[in-house]
Amino acid sequence: MPTSPAVAKRVIAANKRLFDWARRADIPVVHLLTQYRDVAEIACNPFWRTRAEDPQATRKNVLTHNIKGMPGVAIIPELYDRARDLVVDTKKRYDCFVGTDLDFTLRAHGVNTRSGNASVKLEGSREIAVLFRAENHKIMKVRIVSPECTLDGGGLPFVWLTNVKPDESVAVLAGFVRNHNFEERDDNRMGHEALTAIALHADESAERAMESFVRPTEREDLRKQAAFWLGESRGKAGFAVLQQMAKSDPSSEVRAQVTFALSVSREPGAIDEMIRMAHDDQNGHVRGQALFWLAQKAGKKAEGAITGAIENDPDTDVKKKAVFALSQMPKDEGVPKLIQVAQTNRNPAVRKQAMFWLRQSNDPRALEFFEKVLSQ
Repeated sequence: MPTSPAVAKRVIAANKRLFDWARRADIPVVHLLTQYRDVAEIACNPFWRTRAEDPQATRKNVLTHNIKGMPGVAIIPELYDRARDLVVDTKKRYDCFVGTDLDFTLRAHGVNTRSGNASVKLEGSREIAVLFRAENHKIMKVRIVSPECTLDGGGLPFVWLTNVKPDESVAVLAGFVRNHNFEERDDNRMGHEALTAIALHADESAERAMESFVRPTEREDLRKQAAFWLGESRGKAGFAVLQQMAKSDPSSEVRAQVTFALSVSREPGAIDEMIRMAHDDQNGHVRGQALFWLAQKAGKKAEGAITGAIENDPDTDVKKKAVFALSQMPKDEGVPKLIQVAQTNRNPAVRKQAMFWLRQSNDPRALEFFEKVLSQ
């Protein structure tokens, strides 16, 4: 990420010391680069597409970054030993292993990333520990860890508090949540960590706190962040709150975030609520987001809502987002629908959008369709 020259100099120097040490210890240094051949490759990622289509998004220029040949995909010369280092430049996702040959590269060079004595737990811990770092009579950091984690305090004094009641824990954490601006980027992320910790508390006090964070009188940035955790971690009670937000929150940006929160909810009514938002919300952006996240769920219900929006939504931008949603469905479901839209829809902008996503599909049925069009 961009930073000042002074900070960049310190970061590069610190990494050079680490890399030089690794090379002296015969530890392979692997440079993993996120790199795309062209814009079409970036646009195949549905999340990046939503950022590019949103003029308010901080990463709206995402389709023009990390393209092969750009400075952003060059390895910093001070950190690269051409004679010894390895390079994997096929990364397209945040996960370093998805779609890359990193696993093969590590295995081929005898790298074992897990201790032979390490046990693999199939179930996560049912408890969390919340750590606070205090400096100069002030809390500077909040972190969540599993009790099974091995902690390295760097020689600093460590005080373990016992017999803390859940409602007391939630009350302390809520103070950090309300005092944090979630739109600001910072290093300590105290508000984010505190909100996550509250969401993971198995106590009624956490239900009350989460519901209080999404009241219309609270800041918009807080309501958006809390909405996600209501869908992710709060089950039936969280879903009920999301339903209310979907219908009554005054902010279209918050309601758009609610569509995402519903998509991660495991409650059976979540899809129906997303369909309702895709059909009934007064804001086109919200309807479009509901369609996008519906496509990730697939299924006949989602398909009907998406095709219905293409035919009946009064907003062309929403229709285009619905076409994109079809492209994200399994190919056996999405490609025939895209061909149908490209052939029959009355709106030329919608037909053009369908043809664009057919080109990206690399599906034989799409190729056959284009051959017929070109032969006419």
